[in-house]
Amino acid sequence: MSAQKDCEFLVKRARELVSDDPCAAKAWLITARTLYPADFNIQYEMYIIEQNAERTASAGRLLYDMFVNFPDQPIVWREISVITAALRSDCQDKHAQFLRGLFETLPGRVQCEMLLKATEQCFNTLEKAEMLLLLLKRFPESVVQHGVNLGETLLEAEASENLDTPVNCFRKLFVCDVLPLIINNVDMRLPTSLLQKYMLKASEFYIGYVTRGPSPDGQIQASQEGGPLKSPSVSRGSQRYVIDGLSEKSSVVAEPWERLLDILAVVGARCEWQGDQGQRSYVEMLQRVKELCRYLPSLEGDTRSRCCSQVVICAALVLFRSAYLYVLTVQPTLFQGVSALSSGPWILLEDLSSVYNDVEMERGALKHGHKKRKLADGREKTMSSDDEEGLGKGRGRHILVNKTDMPGWSETLESFRTARESWDLLHSHDGLETEFKKICASWKTDSWLWFRIFLTDMIMYQGQYRKALSSLHQMAAVQQPQPGQQSPSGQVSLEHHRALIQQASCHYALGEYRMACEKLLDVVGGMVPPTQEAMKTPEDQGKIKGKPRKGNDLRLLPCTSKAILPFCLQLMLACFKLRAFTDNRDDLSLGHVVVLLQYDWPQGEMLFLKAVDKICQQGSFQYENFFNYVTNIDMLEEFAYLRTPEGGRIQLELLPNQGMLIKNPSPALGVELNTLLLQGVQTMDRHHTVTRGITKGVKEDFRLAMERQVSRCGENLLNVLHRFCINEKIIIIQSLP
Repeated sequence: MSAQKDCEFLVKRARELVSDDPCAAKAWLITARTLYPADFNIQYEMYIIEQNAERTASAGRLLYDMFVNFPDQPIVWREISVITAALRSDCQDKHAQFLRGLFETLPGRVQCEMLLKATEQCFNTLEKAEMLLLLLKRFPESVVQHGVNLGETLLEAEASENLDTPVNCFRKLFVCDVLPLIINNVDMRLPTSLLQKYMLKASEFYIGYVTRGPSPDGQIQASQEGGPLKSPSVSRGSQRYVIDGLSEKSSVVAEPWERLLDILAVVGARCEWQGDQGQRSYVEMLQRVKELCRYLPSLEGDTRSRCCSQVVICAALVLFRSAYLYVLTVQPTLFQGVSALSSGPWILLEDLSSVYNDVEMERGALKHGHKKRKLADGREKTMSSDDEEGLGKGRGRHILVNKTDMPGWSETLESFRTARESWDLLHSHDGLETEFKKICASWKTDSWLWFRIFLTDMIMYQGQYRKALSSLHQMAAVQQPQPGQQSPSGQVSLEHHRALIQQASCHYALGEYRMACEKLLDVVGGMVPPTQEAMKTPEDQGKIKGKPRKGNDLRLLPCTSKAILPFCLQLMLACFKLRAFTDNRDDLSLGHVVVLLQYDWPQGEMLFLKAVDKICQQGSFQYENFFNYVTNIDMLEEFAYLRTPEGGRIQLELLPNQGMLIKNPSPALGVELNTLLLQGVQTMDRHHTVTRGITKGVKEDFRLAMERQVSRCGENLLNVLHRFCINEKIIIIQSLP
């Protein structure tokens, strides 16, 4: 008991002297240590004095002595814990640097032993893993003994936590830190099955990291839509991405696709895959496995199994990467950190540019030789709209896109083509398809909205419209707009309704015109039309004269009202055109066609003349919405001409609830109305056109209606046609079988 009191006295005396005379304090402690070498408090006090004086070498020696002689003291482990925390952190303050320097003074053997024992003291799985990882990085020779165990511990911890995303702290440590140490250690002997397991774990993490969805509290533009591939354990700000359990810096993964390719090259070499083992690009890798597939049926046993694994893993990675690059363009707001100002979203639809082409041009031209043609020489230019020419190989189907609106169109279409090739390759043999489906089931790819968007577009490209509709119905449920997500421009709503728009396109391709129009009119109802009509470029104006199409092309359109509203109008025209020009009389469908042909005028001029020709054959025409929605000056001129003797004295019922308005048409009406309308063709200001002498012998209501129509010719046509879609929705749908 007296010895204990003596020790306490000596330590107390040293503490009193340390501030005024540190040398004397040190002398007291050396004396105390000599007298009582087994007393821990004396050595710890000496260590504290050296640490406060920032003498790394002497503090290191004292720490080593305490570690060896007093391994059960909690204070020692607390001190070691502080030092190892400094080793693991990125902190650069003075104290942290001192602690790292202190650790470096210890002999390598002691460092290794200290880290191992410190690891044993950890009860938190993540902290224990980080400690052991520190050991593996400092002492590569320990990877053989501890590497695989650490990897399995992390994967088991991930499984026990029941995390529903691969982007978590355990998988990140395993893939980015532990796995490279394991596979790059030449002394490691790992079975092929384990290497392939680790390869797939790494692939799932990197793909999940790249395709992670935007944060709910992110930028307004970037949070318009979130895919189902979310990370509940991830907390994100508008500009930051932090994985729970890791620091912000540790959460960042630079160049994930390149890292994945590096791991693939090493794993391929260890698994003795075919081909050179140098790092190759994803496209080159696809070409290599396509060549291997030619020999697959002739292979047997382990060789066949090894070749099959190589093809599936490589082709799957090319598929997911290419599909991601494609969807990154067409639906960028699905992904974290992507600017909403990018040139998206886009939507793949049937190309309807040939909707005006199905006409008997010679017959129309002969029948209506009186008509002044409006097609100027500048509109006769041909348009080469085959924007995927040279890229779409072997399919004979093209995807058209406006190159100006999509600057990276070539890379986007190339990514889509590469992804399709990869998909086809993975389904070219039963064995490949089985293994690929196992990967998809393990990764739960059915929940990846971004991948479903690609698959749906691919199925549409393949012409499997029934299958595409099934996929689109599921997408529509996921993409229902939430309250408050309607923007003034209507773009958010359209983005959420992309599945409905594509459903309409598929129904049209299947000949289900009523369903197609029903879906489209639902979308148009929530759309705000552009404030002004888009200016036509010479390229746009001349597209009717372009090279003939097979009629089965697709087109990528911006998901905006400026692009989608015209598509809706063209699709409705395509639906009604077939009914309007059958042998059976259908004035309602023919009237709808006349209204819809106003858009993109004069592209539909020849089709309009065909409609006029049919009216002439009938001898009469009834369409009570004519004066509500027809404002095209050329069409008004033509209908005025129909009332003249030269035009056939056609009976026109164009006003609502009037019955047969003109039972005995006066020749003067058509002639003088025609003269009136021709005067207004060359100018947009038709509001002050004078109607000289046309009232003689003419029904007053018809005359007034024509005058009003002349004054409306300057109205925004898209507003007029938008009202047509909204107000006549029921009758439009009922007009179709």
